[in-house]
Amino acid sequence: MRSIYSLILLIAVIAAAALFFGYPYFSQQDLPYDDDQRGLKDQIVFKFSHVVAENTPKGLAAAKFAQLVNEKSNGKIKIEVFPNGSLYSDIEEINALKEGQVHFIAPTTSKLGMLSPKWGVLDLPFAFPNNKAIQEGLNGHIGNQLLQSLQSEDIKGLALWSNGFKQFTSNKGPILAPKDIKGQSFRIMQSSVIQTQFNQLNAKAHQASFNSTYKLLVDGKIDGEENTISNIYSRKFYNLQKYLTISNHGYLGYAVMMSQKVWGAQTENTQQILLEAMKETTAWNNKNSIQMNKEQLELIKQNSPIEIHELTEEQKQEWIKVLDPVYEELAPEIGNKLVEDMQKLRAKYENEQNEHY
Repeated sequence: MRSIYSLILLIAVIAAAALFFGYPYFSQQDLPYDDDQRGLKDQIVFKFSHVVAENTPKGLAAAKFAQLVNEKSNGKIKIEVFPNGSLYSDIEEINALKEGQVHFIAPTTSKLGMLSPKWGVLDLPFAFPNNKAIQEGLNGHIGNQLLQSLQSEDIKGLALWSNGFKQFTSNKGPILAPKDIKGQSFRIMQSSVIQTQFNQLNAKAHQASFNSTYKLLVDGKIDGEENTISNIYSRKFYNLQKYLTISNHGYLGYAVMMSQKVWGAQTENTQQILLEAMKETTAWNNKNSIQMNKEQLELIKQNSPIEIHELTEEQKQEWIKVLDPVYEELAPEIGNKLVEDMQKLRAKYENEQNEHY
């Protein structure tokens, strides 16, 4: 009986050994071959992390960039886009880029004050009178200087994408004059320049991540927030707020960047493809973001009972008068010459009518 058991055990050991050592042969020779796998070992894959929804100017621009890179490289370069803060929050993503956890990010320019105070120039109140001013500022001397400032952090600044103008939403009555915002609490981005503005207005500013804004509103920890129409629409803030003011009081945009180490490791051909795709995407974003904010304001009007007000020119001048001292206060921190350049740009366009949302 013992010999029978020994024989059975020996057979079992031999069978197990055959399966173990033969697995690579069977797995490689007998499994069906997927044509989509051809050439994958030669494919370059980059991760692009951002914190907003896919149906926003930044979300669509990231998808457009991925599409163009795929087309221009004949599938050899793939951009994997991770939206909605699925990888990192807007507070975490810069460190994630530096540590090599992601390859592309597009944080709001307001967050970049932690890298260089120069970025605060884009957060100055009523800096851009209209969309033409935004484009001249981003594509000219001001924008170039800001992107170059990233080099000291070993970051490659690739482009500036626009989302447009910020508006106020609140649950404590219409915001038409500076006195209306006094005492209210607002979620703002992490920016000392924006903080200074709310201090000037005697309002309470709560610096928090974008993805936490909805819960802060639900829990009643803040009275309102400031954002572009596309962000208000995509995150459905209009369902939680009673009043919306089309104020165009500030700019919101993004800086697309890579680590210099990752950029420098690419071939000249790969770099050229990325730059060409980025240039086309940026031009596309400039037009698309304006149109999207217009269309989504109409959708908010159709699908929400939120009360909407638009500042008159006279009301806007009252806000500018109250907030203009911020320029002088922050010029030494941001850079006197940079603030002066922004003031000249504002003066150039201040008498031109902006395209209304």
